[in-house]
Amino acid sequence: MIEGLSHITFIARDLDRMTEILTGIFDAREVYASDAEQFSLSREKFFLIGDLWIAIMEGEALPERSYNHIAFKIDDADFDRYAERVAELGLDMRPPRPRVEGEGRSIYFYDDDNHMFELHTGTLAERLKRYAKELEVAS
Repeated sequence: MIEGLSHITFIARDLDRMTEILTGIFDAREVYASDAEQFSLSREKFFLIGDLWIAIMEGEALPERSYNHIAFKIDDADFDRYAERVAELGLDMRPPRPRVEGEGRSIYFYDDDNHMFELHTGTLAERLKRYAKELEVAS
C-alpha cells in the first residue's frame, strides 16, 4: 500500500544554482550535501520544503521543455511576493493557462534545466466544485 510521497528528485547541471532556486523561491532548507562523497549516481543535495523531501543530483538538463510540472500550494495573499521571487532569480515565467473563475491562480516558471514549476493558490476541492458548477450551467 502506498503511504505517501517519499521524495522528488531533479537532475541539475549546477547544484549551486538549483540550491539558489530552491532556497530563494520555496524557502527550502538544505539538510545534506554529498560534496566529495558519492553514495548515489552523482553529487547530490537534499532539501526540505515543509515536510517534502527534495533531492537534486548533478547531471544533464532535460533536452526540452514540456508542460510536465510539479505544483506547490501557496496562499493567494502571497501570490505577488512569489512572482517577485521568480523574477528576481531571472527565471522564465510563463503566462498562466486560461482558467475559469474560482479555479485559483498560478505562477508557472522553468528552472535552468527545463523543469517546470507551478505555484498555485487553489485546491483540488475548489477546482472540482467549480468544474461541477460549469457542468450544471452547460446542462
